[in-house]
Amino acid sequence: MSVHKSLFIGGALKSVRSVWSRRERLERLMRDGKWEEGDSVYGIPKVRTQVKVAKKKKKAADDVALEGVESAEASTDESAESAEE
Repeated sequence: MSVHKSLFIGGALKSVRSVWSRRERLERLMRDGKWEEGDSVYGIPKVRTQVKVAKKKKKAADDVALEGVESAEASTDESAESAEE
């Protein structure tokens, strides 16, 4: 019996998996140099699958606009001072 198309979740397998298979863990450990061919496959260490990175907060549009105006004024002042010398 098949699953009705309204019940099927198309993107279910696209999310990040929290558990890797033994083969995937061994490949990662080999790449990091923590496991070599011939070592026991039992009792291998855990491997982190994904590291969460804190994103920087975006500045408000007003703050960005003010910074742009201030930098433009500063560069104009500097060019005016160098022209006077």
